[in-house]
Amino acid sequence: MLMEVDAWASTVDSAANDPPNIILIMFDDLGYGDLGYQGSQHAITPHIDKMATSSLVFSRFYAAAPVCSPTRGSALTGRHPFRYGIFFANVGHLPQDELNLARILRQRDYRTGHFGKWHLGTLTTEVHDANRGRPGRSQHFAPPWLRDFDVCFSTESKVPTYNPTVRPRDFSNHPGNLQHWWDPEIDPGNVTHYGTRYWNEDGDEVTEDLDGPNAQLIMNRAIAFIRDAVEREKRFFAVIWFHEPHWPVVAGKDDREPFAELDEFGQHYYGCIKACDDQIGRLRHELRELDVAENTMIWLTSDNGPEGSQKMPGSAKHLRGRKRDLYDGGIRVPGLLEWPKRIAEQRTTDMPAVTSDYLPTIADLLGIELPADRPLDGVSLVPLIDGKTAQRPQPIAFQSRGRIALIDNRYKLIHYGSGANFAEPPWQWQLFDMVEDPGEQNDLAADHPQIVQDMAKLLEQWNQSVRACLKLGSGLEEARRN
Repeated sequence: MLMEVDAWASTVDSAANDPPNIILIMFDDLGYGDLGYQGSQHAITPHIDKMATSSLVFSRFYAAAPVCSPTRGSALTGRHPFRYGIFFANVGHLPQDELNLARILRQRDYRTGHFGKWHLGTLTTEVHDANRGRPGRSQHFAPPWLRDFDVCFSTESKVPTYNPTVRPRDFSNHPGNLQHWWDPEIDPGNVTHYGTRYWNEDGDEVTEDLDGPNAQLIMNRAIAFIRDAVEREKRFFAVIWFHEPHWPVVAGKDDREPFAELDEFGQHYYGCIKACDDQIGRLRHELRELDVAENTMIWLTSDNGPEGSQKMPGSAKHLRGRKRDLYDGGIRVPGLLEWPKRIAEQRTTDMPAVTSDYLPTIADLLGIELPADRPLDGVSLVPLIDGKTAQRPQPIAFQSRGRIALIDNRYKLIHYGSGANFAEPPWQWQLFDMVEDPGEQNDLAADHPQIVQDMAKLLEQWNQSVRACLKLGSGLEEARRN
């Protein structure tokens, strides 16, 4: 199961002659059931819900991993992140020689911009920053401006979702706590720096215009970038990766108000999702005002399932598991594609798709020939977009901390291992029918041994392909250590 780019080729069409603008929107820790159009009991997301009415709606869209960093790598590279050493959150970095969407599109005269959470390497070697940035530490220095992004307003990792660079110094007399949430109205004498900084494309720390909802601050910069690209008569590629609703969730009073019946944690959680929805509405309005909405693709998803236990805010709906799980609650996420030029009205698809599909789909649309010696894990979704197929041509493989899984159009094979980066055979399997049993409650492995055998064989071939990529790169053992 070596996933080469020509595994699902489609005919180059008019998109190559009139290439679309491309926007990738990603939430952080947003659950499958955390949006209005997905049936949330609490979320207020009218702009996203409106977007869904004119989109290709994916009922089985997957993050490539159950945690942040690996999924983000997959969205830019089309490859499972284990192939280049990003095994988990805050592990490894996006290598300089790893082909990514920004590089591909920049070479075709697109303007490229990254706005929000990066989490694919550190952003400074000069000061203490976020999770891994330290003075003199360059091992994982891999900022977006050195990965082919022209314009950046980026953080290494999480921030509070309101006034994102500050927090209360002392919580003894302030509502909330450092891990989960707090009220943003902080006494001036009790304010301290949060510890994560925003950086621009020159590698300079951003210190101005950082007050208010974090989603608004991100969208301010993204819209300015889009306006500039349109003025230059350039196509644009905008990566808008919200931090919301990753903890700590902090929402302004107006955004909390509609959720007064919830506890304070819930008010802040759904309040910051509402703030993102407002900004997505603002973005879609701006595209129409600039007369570029018709030929702009907007992809919307999340990097993994919801954090915490089922007693906490965030919903995986009927799915089993949450963040860090390879059960679907950890990896199945909302998925939308709005593109008025090619998608005239809402369509819903049950075909499995994954964040790794972005790159091969965009390359296919633009008639870009990718290196044949570079195994891909994603496939082109162009035939699906054009209504020419409803079946995925190859399965999606997952691996995370000793856990390994394979999903095809109907079945899911899964094994939970010992916690190493690579699950080692022989494996004990569970098999689920994802059409009849999306909640993964009925293990069918004993009833269908041949399906288990066939899928396990494909998964072992994929596992060996991943190992081979690491050995061709910086070396398996080095990647496993880092």
